[in-house]
Amino acid sequence: MGDISTQLQEQVRQAVASRTPLAITGGGSKPFLGRGLHGEPLNIGDHTGIVSYEPVELVLTVRAGTRITDIETALAEHGQRLAFEPPRFGDADTIGGVLAANLSGPGRPWQGSVRDHVLGLRLINGRGEHLRFGGQVMKNVAGYDASRLQAGALGTLGVITEVSLKVLPKPAVEQTLVQEMEEPQAIALMNRLAGQAKPLSAACWFEGSLYLRLSGSQPAVEATAEAWRADSVGQMESLENGDEFWRQLRDQRLSFFDGDRPLWRFSVNPTAVMEDIDTDALIDWGGAQRWGRQDETLSAMAERAGRAGGQASLFRHGDRTGEVMHPQPAPLRAIQQRLKAAFDPHGIFNPGHLYSWV
Repeated sequence: MGDISTQLQEQVRQAVASRTPLAITGGGSKPFLGRGLHGEPLNIGDHTGIVSYEPVELVLTVRAGTRITDIETALAEHGQRLAFEPPRFGDADTIGGVLAANLSGPGRPWQGSVRDHVLGLRLINGRGEHLRFGGQVMKNVAGYDASRLQAGALGTLGVITEVSLKVLPKPAVEQTLVQEMEEPQAIALMNRLAGQAKPLSAACWFEGSLYLRLSGSQPAVEATAEAWRADSVGQMESLENGDEFWRQLRDQRLSFFDGDRPLWRFSVNPTAVMEDIDTDALIDWGGAQRWGRQDETLSAMAERAGRAGGQASLFRHGDRTGEVMHPQPAPLRAIQQRLKAAFDPHGIFNPGHLYSWV
């Protein structure tokens, strides 16, 4: 294991010459995403290692097949972390897979998404060229930000080989508060508290209870917790082992995620009340991300999400032979098709994985 970029580049060139579709894989922990993979496997799981790490500069550069667990072990030695809290669906999760899927944890509204933390990357395009985009500083130039375009592209624009990321210090302390509350009241309170200059870092409603995470200096966290308890209607309590709750939410290991009923993800206005979603819905990101389990069509769920100011996608299970992502308006669809043609002119990378038409 190590740097196998030359080997990957040669496989891409051979696929281009023979017009052979490639199915890009890494740790193999997220086969449920998208519309399925078809083609000859191109495995980046052995393309691993930390290329450079500057703790003082808060910058990390790693090869795309590097496991999240290995990255966090290295960062922990310097009291730092990946602030976008990448979800884990297995021990083999890789940084390239997290970026390609655009996955971020409970703190996303306050700490940013994986896209927000990407400084630059290297990519093998559909001509077999190994290109570099961005750098190791937070500065962009005019035109497409090609590094961040890869977030959520599910590998349809090329083979990510290397990623430079901004890292952040771990908070001094964290505390979780919990209170039983109905959904409409929880949504209203999450949004009210999110507007305060307080160290709120996550807010979730699950099984009739509101969960709030505070992160920061000990005086700030303790003062906020005391003030919110005094101001709450009902009993707001501290949750023992709150870290474990947020890990289970991040990794979709709460009981809500069990079973094989279709799992829908909604990205909506955080103040929206979605009355036509099952009552066992889970609300995350302070109201901006909702999860529901329903046997419905994508068009029906997209319509409901649209009324709530957002989008819907079929995240797990259900029929994955059709479209699973929110329908795109014609202008945006045209842009995505042009991007696909520019990065992957012969359509060899994960064809049909994101949409049937890219």
